[in-house]
Amino acid sequence: MSSLEIRNASAEGSDAKELIDELSDFLGRVTGRSGRANFDASDVEGPRAAFVVAYDARGPVGCGGIRPLGDDVAEVKRIYSRWHGEGIGGKVLAALETRARAFGYGRLVVETGRPNKGAVRFYLARGYVERENYGRYRERPESVCFEKGL
Repeated sequence: MSSLEIRNASAEGSDAKELIDELSDFLGRVTGRSGRANFDASDVEGPRAAFVVAYDARGPVGCGGIRPLGDDVAEVKRIYSRWHGEGIGGKVLAALETRARAFGYGRLVVETGRPNKGAVRFYLARGYVERENYGRYRERPESVCFEKGL
């Protein structure tokens, strides 16, 4: 893999939209739901929010964002890597964790679909622990939620 650069970006930018659409298509195939209804680009814009796009020599290869849920907690949204097994997703998540700390958050939460075993393994491998479902996912048994202290 060539050198990876992670840049702050707008979730409305063309590279971000392309990656988000790929993720939504992938989620639709794997979980039966695309997640489009659970993502609003404006949530990852503004104070104490962030969206990033990862680039290498091939162009845009990954993305992700965080949005505020409270004074001490932010939610991870739309982590995606075009090329699995190269560490791109982990680097995107680490960059978002760094931004979350800089914003003053003490923890991050994230939801994924139970059928998305790759995502479940991804978060567990990076120190996230399963927690009770929160917010709009509370009554959704197909969802699994995680959190990590920063």
